[in-house]
Amino acid sequence: MGEAKRRKKNLGDNYGKEERLYPWLPLTKTQVEQAYNLTTKGAWIGIGIMVAVWVTVRIIGPGFGWWVVD
Repeated sequence: MGEAKRRKKNLGDNYGKEERLYPWLPLTKTQVEQAYNLTTKGAWIGIGIMVAVWVTVRIIGPGFGWWVVD
């Protein structure tokens, strides 16, 4: 008996289905990896926005403040 047939016999109905991360968590390993990639990309976008706001407030903002009279 080949390895694939042995695996199919052992897994039964679960053969060909993706394995879950934890048995009690309804997420597959691929879904967890996609969520991780999405949050990582979102974090980098957030860091970029934060740097842009910082540059605007710290450098560009005071440049326009010369005409404001107290």
